[in-house]
Amino acid sequence: MTTAAQTSFAALLRLLRYARGFRRRIVLASICSVLNKLFDVMPEILIGIAIDVVVRQKASFVAELGIEDPAWQLGLLGGLTLVVWILESLFEYLYLVLWRNLAQDLQHSMRLDAYEHVQKLDLAYFENRSTGNLVTILNDDVNQLERFLDGGANSLIQVGTTVVAVGAVFFILSPLIAMIAFSPIPIIVFGAFYFQRRAQPLYADVRERVGNLGARLSTNVSGITTIKSFATEEFEADRIRQDSSAYLEANRKAIAISSAFIPIIRMAILAGFVATFLLGGWMTLQGALNVGAYGVLVFLTQRLLWPLTSLAETVDLYERAMASSRRILDLIETPVIIRDTRHAKELPGVRGRIELQHVNFAYDNAERVLQDINLTIEAGSTVAFVGQTGSGKSTLIKLLLRFYQPDAGRILIDGQAIDAVSLDSLRRQIGLVSQDVFLFQGTVFENIAYGTADATLEHVRAAADAAEATEFIDRLPEGFNTIVGERGQKLSGGQRQRLSIARALLKNPPVLILDEATSAVDNDTEAAIQRSLQRISHSRTTIVIAHRLSTIVNADRIYVMDRGRIVESGKHDELLGHAGIYATLWAVQTGQPH
Repeated sequence: MTTAAQTSFAALLRLLRYARGFRRRIVLASICSVLNKLFDVMPEILIGIAIDVVVRQKASFVAELGIEDPAWQLGLLGGLTLVVWILESLFEYLYLVLWRNLAQDLQHSMRLDAYEHVQKLDLAYFENRSTGNLVTILNDDVNQLERFLDGGANSLIQVGTTVVAVGAVFFILSPLIAMIAFSPIPIIVFGAFYFQRRAQPLYADVRERVGNLGARLSTNVSGITTIKSFATEEFEADRIRQDSSAYLEANRKAIAISSAFIPIIRMAILAGFVATFLLGGWMTLQGALNVGAYGVLVFLTQRLLWPLTSLAETVDLYERAMASSRRILDLIETPVIIRDTRHAKELPGVRGRIELQHVNFAYDNAERVLQDINLTIEAGSTVAFVGQTGSGKSTLIKLLLRFYQPDAGRILIDGQAIDAVSLDSLRRQIGLVSQDVFLFQGTVFENIAYGTADATLEHVRAAADAAEATEFIDRLPEGFNTIVGERGQKLSGGQRQRLSIARALLKNPPVLILDEATSAVDNDTEAAIQRSLQRISHSRTTIVIAHRLSTIVNADRIYVMDRGRIVESGKHDELLGHAGIYATLWAVQTGQPH
């Protein structure tokens, strides 16, 4: 078997293993396809028998069964023909319904499984992947598999059934003609595998190109404001044109290969049909074959060979589907590194005491981002982390949320190691307000209530009040029912940030993390957010990553980070008195000499 065939066959086996929950339906649909094809070829046999009745009458094949009157013989054949057509139509209906529903349910299952697995993947996976390419796998590749199951699977089964059933009839009537009629089949099969070998890498390239195109489109639509502000519409249109042209060219190469298959197969079929037609006719004239049998052979030759012309289209569908299946299953089978351990416990309601013990971390075995971090954050306190970009502040937060795992050391909450508790229970105890606010397409109410299924309007309004967001929400056209647009694009940066704070407050976590939550807002909005943060930080552990030092002057403790280490710590006034890095940063931000 060729390497391409092995690759496609391996993908098919993987797909069948995945679809083991659908096996009963696959078997039932396959049986209906087989029965439909058996009944589909029977009319040609009945025609041959009818010719035999007309020519030989009382000496016909049917007469040998005990019905001597030719009229009754024809009546019997007519009745059988009616039954055969009814059954053929019934099983066609059944296989269409079964295969199409199977295609819908399997693609639904694969899409959900793939998406649910994507949600479990480590954050590092997404930082190295294109969002658009992932969307293409979840949507376009799954749909490609559906198209094959809708028609291609049935075609393969019915071609195989035709070869077996018709071949059996041929060898019963005339082994010599059977051998002649079947002679093109090796050519056809060889051609199918040859074109499959040629097409397989081409279709893999097609899937890769469409993934790149999807990624580009997704990125550009998300960044339309930047594109417009830099007046780069023509530049981006040209890049889309290049990616689309690459996809078009990949498809053209695949089409050129698959299209060449049909004419070659047609010539092989013509040779088999003409040989059967002439040899069978000569044998009939010589009396070696009766007229009815000759009719059956001529009609069934087309039934045997002509369906093979669709083999090219079926192989085309099959290769596209297997290329897509590989991508989908590769995604589903991507290992999750950070996951619950076998004995992970639920983390109950916590007080919020956090300890970091000798924590070290580096991204992808690169230079260490955190080096031997040791600190304790007391429950209910407010602490802040400051430092230059790249000093490791945000990495600490990612480790606390277990988006990443420390290379060494451990992190504890209320004395429990966070890698010994379930991820869900850990993250339910922590509220995150990030610098990069993400709002979902939906209403203001839905975005504040996100993650709190039982939230009422009263609860949502109370959270909005605490975040000083109610005033601007009430001015919106439909208040809390106003659609915010994709990623909250209808709102200002400060408004989005306040909704994010309200969302975290509604969650009411014992640990609240503010990752540069006021870095992208104006002074008035910052003041409003600061007032709300001062109110909400009581009775909970609050961790603030700050760029603007004015927002953390009242913190219980401030940690200054530099190149992955904590180099200073203390209260605001204490750090100013040390005349170190913090004092220098404060002087720069306040315009004081230093």
